[in-house]
Amino acid sequence: MSADARDPGLQPERTRLAWRRTTLSATVAALLAAKQAVHDGVTAAGLVGTGLSLLVWLAFLGVAHRRMRTLGAARPAPMTPRGAVVAAACTVALAAFAVGVVV
Repeated sequence: MSADARDPGLQPERTRLAWRRTTLSATVAALLAAKQAVHDGVTAAGLVGTGLSLLVWLAFLGVAHRRMRTLGAARPAPMTPRGAVVAAACTVALAAFAVGVVV
């Protein structure tokens, strides 16, 4: 069977759903970090952490949206290494900012 005759089946749909689930998790993490930052009052560190979390969250939304749109094609292209690195970096940065806000 050649690569041109490959039938992806439901794999793109499962991957699209995984991206949506991950985006929802990142949204919840960013919101909880923002809530924690203002819980005991607004501080400069809390505002910086919340702002950085928001920027990272927006970058992750951009990567996820682009990937989900690509997966809607009949023959989706593989994710670029740059896109994978950006998505991973956003996830790690969001976790780091959330820890920084809590501590």
